[in-house]
Amino acid sequence: MTALRVRSCLGAVLLSAAAFADFGDPLTGLTAEELARFEAGKTEFSTAEEPDEGLGPVFNEAACVTCHTGPGTAVGGTTQRMETRFGRLRDDGTFDPMPELGGSLLQDQAIGYVSVEAGSYTYVPEAVPPSQPGELRVVARRRTQPLFGLGLVDATPPSTFIGIAIVQAILSPSIAGTPSVVPDPSNGGQPALGKFGWKAQVPSLFVFSGDAYLNEMGVTNPLFPDENCPQGDCDSLRYNPALTSPNDDGSGVEKFNDFMTFLAAPPRGARNFVTEYGNIVAGAIGCLDCHVQTLRTGANAVAALNKVTYHPFSDFLLHDMGALGDGITQNQATGRLMRTQPLWGLRTQANMLHDGRATTISEAIRAHDGQAASSRREFESLGAFDRYALRAFLESL
Repeated sequence: MTALRVRSCLGAVLLSAAAFADFGDPLTGLTAEELARFEAGKTEFSTAEEPDEGLGPVFNEAACVTCHTGPGTAVGGTTQRMETRFGRLRDDGTFDPMPELGGSLLQDQAIGYVSVEAGSYTYVPEAVPPSQPGELRVVARRRTQPLFGLGLVDATPPSTFIGIAIVQAILSPSIAGTPSVVPDPSNGGQPALGKFGWKAQVPSLFVFSGDAYLNEMGVTNPLFPDENCPQGDCDSLRYNPALTSPNDDGSGVEKFNDFMTFLAAPPRGARNFVTEYGNIVAGAIGCLDCHVQTLRTGANAVAALNKVTYHPFSDFLLHDMGALGDGITQNQATGRLMRTQPLWGLRTQANMLHDGRATTISEAIRAHDGQAASSRREFESLGAFDRYALRAFLESL
């Protein structure tokens, strides 16, 4: 067992303060002012936008809560809502997101008929354009991800993730992850470490908020001031009924950011000897080399985020997943590269993997490929009790 795996296993006994909150609760230890910001953000997060406020003209949902609910009535989880990405492969093998046809994110709803000073128009949902002869089209489905605990991830220094990548490269080079370097629109497009999204394509929760406002709801904002052209038809935007530009002055983005920043991590499920033994098995077969379970935030003005130990079970790095990749390129993350999915809250997920193809933990493990293929083979070679204990451990997350 490598030193990295031993360290991962020993980390199981550590408990963070955030572990005692329930799904959808705020972080423990927030001040009254911070709690008020959390509640105001939750209200904004749950409020549906209207076309005259900037919704659309094409969009996926009118409110964030539509996709981010659960388990139960908790706000901030996932309804397992699926979205579509599409593009094509050029002759040289590179990925073309086809922005001239509305790619790569497809908006599957529209505001419909409108009548404005420029005339009348009917906006319709986008669709994946038909393939041309000889064209290699890529179409991928992606699940909406839970948001619990992401403020802790946001508060973790980039050096932590870079350090993990270095340790992996030294101790387990065959599975070493790659930090995702992306432009940060909140800092003039300067390079930053991406941590959020299936491709680690977003550097911060603040940018995540502005990006979701535009790309999921069609609401422009100071970070993302330009409307998406429906199916690539920019001329149709002259019929857009929204009266202000940008649609949101930035206050909505700030509130989204506050809600996610102060949202507690998912609570850990019941633990016993079997789950703790399963934790050791997970380390022994290499699962925890990438699903790093213990991280720590840096210094932070928010006491509830200041130097907090937490357990996301992810290194938030990009890994070559072979056939499990989605074929889509975003920034440096090419078609085979995917960010390690955090496993906290796994027990509440009915579907797993980026496209929801797996309905059991065993199915999800068996779908792992590329740099994770060795752990898949190790799983297949486990005895009956070790495999049972591993599943019990994962079902306790």
